[in-house]
Amino acid sequence: MSNPSTLRRVAMQAVGSLLFSSVLTGCAALDRRSTTSAENRDKPNFIIIFTDDQGYNDVGCFGSPNIKTPRLDQMAREGMRFTGFYSQTVCGPARAALMSGCYPTRVMRSGRISRWALPTEEITVAEVLRKAGYTTRCIGKWDLSGRRHLEGMLPTDQGFDYYFGTIGANDSGRVQFMENKQIRGHTENMGSLTRLYTDKAVEFIREHKDGPFFLYLAHTMPHTIIGASDQFRGKSARGLYGDVIEELDWNIGRVLDTVKECGLDDKTIILYTSDNGPWLSKKEMGGSADPLRMGKGSAWEGGFRVPCIIRAPGRVPAGKESNELMATLDVLPTFARLAGTKPPTDRIIDGVDQTDLITGKSNKTARETFYYYVKDNLHAVRQGKWKLALPNRQIFYDYAKDSVPVDAPQLYDLENDVSETKDVADAHPDIVKRLLELAANAREDVGDLDRMGKNGRSRPE
Repeated sequence: MSNPSTLRRVAMQAVGSLLFSSVLTGCAALDRRSTTSAENRDKPNFIIIFTDDQGYNDVGCFGSPNIKTPRLDQMAREGMRFTGFYSQTVCGPARAALMSGCYPTRVMRSGRISRWALPTEEITVAEVLRKAGYTTRCIGKWDLSGRRHLEGMLPTDQGFDYYFGTIGANDSGRVQFMENKQIRGHTENMGSLTRLYTDKAVEFIREHKDGPFFLYLAHTMPHTIIGASDQFRGKSARGLYGDVIEELDWNIGRVLDTVKECGLDDKTIILYTSDNGPWLSKKEMGGSADPLRMGKGSAWEGGFRVPCIIRAPGRVPAGKESNELMATLDVLPTFARLAGTKPPTDRIIDGVDQTDLITGKSNKTARETFYYYVKDNLHAVRQGKWKLALPNRQIFYDYAKDSVPVDAPQLYDLENDVSETKDVADAHPDIVKRLLELAANAREDVGDLDRMGKNGRSRPE
């Protein structure tokens, strides 16, 4: 992959006199794509806005009683709101699913490299789109290279022409920035990150308005340690956490405004969602999944089900809501079709093409099943409206253990009991049997901690 040939330094103050640098997107790869054919210019642009640990209930249009998100609410009015949308239950695996279209257990197997590393041989949505003529950029949190510099696993190794952001999480309250593969400073000012990333996203959109482009904007917030800028600190009725979300909302509005100002509204598909449910153990410094059960790290709905909005005037119906089953796994095949290309055919892809659902051609999902993995261990399976919590679960994140053991299969009707309060297994033994068979098949295909090999992913025969 060619490296940027023209660099300019941009001074930005995060803490004291800290300087950041920025690459002018005039590299050979980007220049090549700026002279795209008429066919490429007709392709839609894609923007994914991925927040970190933002709960299902942490958006106004998803029910938040005390956090104001006017721009996301507007985005929902102008697009589709998906209330049955799933990511994964923690950070790194969630990003692997989004990028690869595969269950993390299939591609991030324990004993190979790291549960937080996406192997070089996996094909990302960025690689698929770049091959189709797209300029690709990643800004923000990566978390797919073992939270360190692993050659072959950085964004510019995985289909992105340019990267600026943090390789890992901000748990220590200090982050180090990378630009492509070079270290470009650090900061302890967590309240500076949301605007910094958005500034770079806005710059990219303006410079590449002739498209087609793919922008992956992966915010660090509201992953703890959280922080808000002076403009937003102390302004929310939900304390600092609410300040952080309201700052995210305002900056998401800046992205929406830039798309409109550049005349790209009818050419750009914007997907907003979160990587997993809220970190409930952080209490007031974490979010809410109400009315869902539990949160981040859990296989109950609050861990996996996240807010999702897709906006694309003229392509995605405005003001529509769907409770159909959909997942970040589906992004790769869906974006591939919308871009006029295809996902990889030399491997199993767990995602399905949801183009008809998001464009309003169908009211039904293309996804029949979903598997809930926690640390490579299968905890539950869903088919249609039915979810089966599997018994004798032994592996958990310490902050999200089951308060009451699941000693026998528990069945929940998610259409009528999204909070998972009433086990109806005894009334539907046939459904329990069917879902247990699905779980057994998943353990053989996708994997399970006790069954996984160490020599690679499952592939078609």
